[in-house]
Amino acid sequence: MELDANVLARHAAYHPDRRAAYFRGRWYTYGELYARAHRTARHLAALGVGPGDRVGILAHNHLAYLDLFFAAPLVGFALVPYNHRLSAHELEALVQYTQPKVLFLGPEMREKAARLEVPLRPLAALEEEVEAALPAHRPGAEDVALLLFTGGTTGLPKAAMLPYRQLLVNAFSTVFSWGLFPTDRCVVATPMFHAALNALATPLLYLGGEVLIQERFDPEEYLEWVEAHRPTLLFMVPTMFQMLIEHPRFSQTDFSSVRFAISGGAPCPAPVREAFRRVGVRFKQGYGLTECGVNCFAMDLEEAEAYPESVGRPVLHLWARIAREDGSEADAGEVGELWLSGPVVMRGYFARPEETQAVFVAAQGRRWLRTGDLAFRDAAGRYYIVGRKKEMFISGGENVYPVEVERVLYDHPAVKEAVVVGVPDPKWGEVGLAAVVLRPGARVSAEELRAFVRARLAAYKVPKRWVFLEALPKSGAGKVLKREIAERYGGTHAEGQG
Repeated sequence: MELDANVLARHAAYHPDRRAAYFRGRWYTYGELYARAHRTARHLAALGVGPGDRVGILAHNHLAYLDLFFAAPLVGFALVPYNHRLSAHELEALVQYTQPKVLFLGPEMREKAARLEVPLRPLAALEEEVEAALPAHRPGAEDVALLLFTGGTTGLPKAAMLPYRQLLVNAFSTVFSWGLFPTDRCVVATPMFHAALNALATPLLYLGGEVLIQERFDPEEYLEWVEAHRPTLLFMVPTMFQMLIEHPRFSQTDFSSVRFAISGGAPCPAPVREAFRRVGVRFKQGYGLTECGVNCFAMDLEEAEAYPESVGRPVLHLWARIAREDGSEADAGEVGELWLSGPVVMRGYFARPEETQAVFVAAQGRRWLRTGDLAFRDAAGRYYIVGRKKEMFISGGENVYPVEVERVLYDHPAVKEAVVVGVPDPKWGEVGLAAVVLRPGARVSAEELRAFVRARLAAYKVPKRWVFLEALPKSGAGKVLKREIAERYGGTHAEGQG
């Protein structure tokens, strides 16, 4: 099957004057966006970039991400977005690993990138007109369009190779399964160096919708944009939704344009969903991972509200199974590892053949991606994510799933954020360590929180160690760094030893 990777050209031809992207106070039409992609492609061709090369970007959210993304099929390079929140040392390791032909920098990144041994150019250079011939290039479905780094919290992240096949199928699966329309618009506030490009931005642009690019997430500006630009969809990670509801103008903001909100990256706490319900916003829980999708499950709003802990059922063109340790199919209600298969699965990890082989397995005539996530499905076929396989711990011979405990903690009125990790214990083997951030002005003791959890869960699930923090450490994509918490507070710094 042949797939047209240059979708933007169709929109530019069919409706060149339709609004596509908003950035720094102005709208760019589909015709203008395509002209920018062509200009970017000529610029890169003049630099000697060709098929199979890699082109990097290190910047806050910027229109240049779209310029480079849509220029890629015209030239044949793979776009590599780097996390601008990393240290210079971490960036150096990733650049050495992926070897981009050229790296484009936002103005605030020059000092951080100064030691990188790779050609550097400012984003502003992409605005320059270059007289260069653009060689004819037609990308294949398996050609790599994007290298995205996995959200690993320790060691060198791996770069997932996302071919055009994956990006295109993810786009129309998202449109179909999420029920999107050309009239939809969203604010891109999550980092574009991670999954923001292929989570909702490019599906909407492939459909003919509108995206607004917020350079840095700012709750006040976001709420202003909700009223001024009337987005129909909200897409963020739970931490960002939490920051919105804490803003003084949240309850006065008119959310009537919003059809629904989707939380990704981690389960969204019930108090956050309830706060949005009070202002008329309906919520869905999303699930995806860098290596697959990135949007893997979906369900309609009524079912999402009736089963708020579920991520739904697999999207179009994706197959899912829950596997036991021996690879056999788990029964309904039985927790196992989530395996995924279909055209939205990555090609593999860039220059990591052994690690690629380790995450793929053949079964039932399919090639499955072992996600490392624990999940179960109910009798109706709805899926529920329990947590990472590596995060589950065994306390006194019993399996404990941290997400289950975290959900209970979030129900306590004093708790703003909470995370549970397993740490070694001489008596029980492992016990739960709860790291808690309290709401401003709230006071509660570890013993009170223990009692609160004990009233709702089995005793072996109740964390035995507690630490109260001003903020939880998070990755650039907004995910809590659980391993860092375990390493930093799993010893004598936590209350309630033994």
